[in-house]
Parts: sequence; structure tokens; C-alpha cells
Amino acid sequence: MAFSDLSDRLTASFKRLRSRGVLTESDVDQTISEIRRALIDADVALPVVRQFTTQVREKAYGAARSRALNPGQQVVRIVHDELVEILGGETRELHFAQRGPTDFLLAGLQGAGKTTLAGKLGKWLREEGKSVLLVASDLQRPNAVGQLQIVGERAGVQVWAPEPGNGVGDPVQVARSGLDYAITHGIDVVIVDTAGRLGVDQEMMDQAIAIRQAVNPHEVMFVLDAMIGQDAVNTATAFRDGVGFTGVVLSKLDGDSRGGAALSVRGVTGAPILFASTGEGLDDFERFHADRMASRILDMGDIMTLIEQAEKRLDAEEAEKMAKKAMSGELTLDDFLSQLQQVRKLGSMKKVLGMIPGMAQMRDQLENFDEREVNRVEAIVRSMTPAERADVSILNGSRRSRIARGSGVTVAEVNNLVKRFEAAKTMMGQMGQMGPGGMPGFGSMPGSGGKAKQKAQARKDRAQRARVAKKARSGNPAKRRQQELEAMLPPEQRPSAPAGSAFGVTETPAQAPNAPRPTLDDLPEDIRRMLGRG
Repeated sequence: MAFSDLSDRLTASFKRLRSRGVLTESDVDQTISEIRRALIDADVALPVVRQFTTQVREKAYGAARSRALNPGQQVVRIVHDELVEILGGETRELHFAQRGPTDFLLAGLQGAGKTTLAGKLGKWLREEGKSVLLVASDLQRPNAVGQLQIVGERAGVQVWAPEPGNGVGDPVQVARSGLDYAITHGIDVVIVDTAGRLGVDQEMMDQAIAIRQAVNPHEVMFVLDAMIGQDAVNTATAFRDGVGFTGVVLSKLDGDSRGGAALSVRGVTGAPILFASTGEGLDDFERFHADRMASRILDMGDIMTLIEQAEKRLDAEEAEKMAKKAMSGELTLDDFLSQLQQVRKLGSMKKVLGMIPGMAQMRDQLENFDEREVNRVEAIVRSMTPAERADVSILNGSRRSRIARGSGVTVAEVNNLVKRFEAAKTMMGQMGQMGPGGMPGFGSMPGSGGKAKQKAQARKDRAQRARVAKKARSGNPAKRRQQELEAMLPPEQRPSAPAGSAFGVTETPAQAPNAPRPTLDDLPEDIRRMLGRG
């Protein structure tokens, strides 16, 4: 996971401050020392480390002099603000042409992921309503043209590849002809994929400069491998001085366990980070927001990105429909399967869970999470018949054995899934019956009457439970449980208590309140014989 080591080190340095009553300068010095070591271990460039720690120390000293409370929160806020600043501050919007096609040029070293990122960027722009053309100007790397064609087809965008590549063709002419094609066919955005090298050399720079002069791009995006750490500074500086670029795109951010590249490149080059590639899939691509990334580093989560992805990829109408069914207790395994498929649209479960605040405390469990577990659950449900999905109560032993064989799992796994589903269904149904504002732990909700009403209801419930515990004293477990359930009902719905003797003779409604009590002679004949009265 991105920034995992750095996040763990920083959050650990803040835990000590939470036990402090006030913030002192000695606390600041110790925390700054721990932060400096964490940044250096993350392979952040030394000038960036010095600038960052200097700014944090100055602001933390000011907070210490104020003798304010919550020192841990103060330092976290200061570190968060400085992380946002060093990562670029506010997100910069892309530059688009007012008329004609917009031209984006991708540059970077070989292996940084330019070709794959061209497809990701093309798909992202297409979903934004733009028509996109990918131009194959990387004619040197073996099969680079074929790779771009495959990526473009998967992304659903056009590819301009007049030359076969593998050392054949003029990349400058290909870029120029691709731009002409876009002008004549009314295409909105042109993305030019250029060649790279294993290292910075003059030939590569000259070629990239020639392509830039030929197409005059609106954005030159430097694709940077996020896993190379501090060495990214040297590469970025060479491209800035040679080709020049207007923004940075971080690739392979999902494999970055240190974070040095992201924290270094903005501080050294001054160019903003525009996008981040967080996986191998075409959908693993997102705008880079400095404030959200800083929150991820400090284990505050990234709820905004999670909400945006959910709004973009999930069916809101379907989700509302399923929520109503769940609250009414009518949820079936077909509905569960549909919701599981909806969640999978968000991407990797590890990635989704990593956006939740506080997940750093469960780092080991999250890293060991098996994505195939979701596949096994789906296989179990698909091995059931429609009738079995609709009503799990018909699942006897033979049916469960058949489902286990059909899905390639054990019967125990089938049983566990059914148990979890029934428990979740019951819980959701109970929550639905409680009504708005009745879910424990969720506070007051619209229409619940506010906190005062909630507290009064809670006191009333506690008093009722106390009365139940006091009155329900039957020695028979079944009868005692019945008494408890009856006491939970409103007074008007409780059954009237039977009167009479221990032998079961009760007072009928026709009897007057002052009617004479039954005698032994009124008992059945067999009972009288047992008592010696027969």
C-alpha cells in the first residue's frame, strides 16, 4: 500500500503526544526528530526533509508557547497542513484548448508506464465526455505500437499508428500526422506516447524536444515511477531542464511502500502532480489531490475519493432499492450477489478498505486480505438454485453438499456463509423496525426528535429492562423467557395474568370479582382421588 511505512512511522510518533496535557518545546523537538527519521527512511530528498521539518518546528513552537490543550491534535494538524503544501496544495485543473484539439504529451523513462498510462488517461477523459486519440510515437521499444493499440481498444478510444515501430518510422512525423487527423475528424484530445530510455540520454531528449516543437502541446506530463524514491529527483530535474514539463503523473503508486518520489518531486521541480496510477487496471487511475493524499499518509482515510468513486460507478437507484429491502427483512442471496458485484466495481477491496480512517491499525489484516475470498463467496451463491437463493431455509444437508461440490469449497464454508447472511438479514430487519433514529451508535437522525428525546427514550428503556429483570423470576426457563418478552410489550398488548390455584383452575370472564373461590370438591374426579377425596 502506498505510503504504508511512512504512515506507520508518523502515526506512531503522534501516539506519545496524546498522553501529554500540554505541548512543550521538548515534545516538539522529539517529535520533529522522529518525523525527520521517518522521511529519510521513506527516501525523501534531503532538501525537502529540511524544508518540511523547519516549517513544522516553527509552527509547533508557536503552538507550544500558547499552552493550548490537545498537543497531539495540534501537531497532527500542523504536519497535515505542511504535507498538503509540499504535495502541491490545491489541485490544478488541466489546460484545454479553446478551439480545436487539446494535445497532451507524455514523457519519461522506459518502464515508467507511459503506454499503459496513455490508455488510463484516455479512458478517464472519455468518461468525462471527451473524444480521445492515442498517437503511437514510441517507435523504438519492441512492440510498443502493438501494446498501445491493445490498451486503446480496452479503453474504448481511437489509436493512430501509421508506422509499425520496432525501429521503423519517424516519431516526429507520426505525432504531426496524428494531430492533423484529430483536426480533420473533430477529436477533442490527442495523447502522444513518446519513447523512453533506461536512463537519461541526449538522443531521447532531442527526440522529445522535436516532438514537442512539432505538436506544441497544451500539457507536457512527466510520467514518474513512484517506486524509485529519491532518484526521482535527478530524473525529474533532467527532464525539466531538457524537455520541460507542466505536470507530473505518478505511476505504480500502489507499489510504493515509502513515498519518497511523491514527496520529493513537487518540492524540487515545483511542477504539480496531476494524476496518480494506483494499480494495473485501466480504472486504477485518479486525480491527485494533495489534501486527500496527506490524509491517507496520516491515517485519516480518504472518504471524499471513496464517495466520488461510489457515485461514479455504483447505481444509486439500485442501491436505494436494496437498502429498502434490507430494512424490511426481505433481502435474498440474489440481492446479496448483486450488491457484491456493485462493490467490486470500486476496484480492489484492499484499496477500498485503505480509504477508511484508522485502517493503519489493521495493517497486517488488510495486507493479508485474500481478494479470492470474494470470488469464493460469489461461487457459492452462483452454485445455488433460484429457489435456494430466495429461501435459504430449504438448504438441507444434501443441498449444501451439492453447493459445496459445485463451488469448489467445503460444506463448512457454505454453512458459514449462510449463517452470516441470516445474521445480517436479521440485524438489518431489526434496524428497519426500530425506525429513524433508533440505530444504536448512530446518534440522532432526521425526524428522531433530537438528542433530548433520544436520552429520555434511553432512560425509559433502561427502567423498563430493570422492571423486567425484577419481575421475571419464574424457575422454568421457558416460562421466564415468556415473562420477559411479555414485559417488553406495551401494557395494552400484554396478556391478562391468569388467576386461580396452582392446579390450573382459573377465573372465567363470566365470574364476578367477588365470586366464591373454588373448593376441592370442584376439582376433576381423578384429581380428587389422588388427593384422597375421591
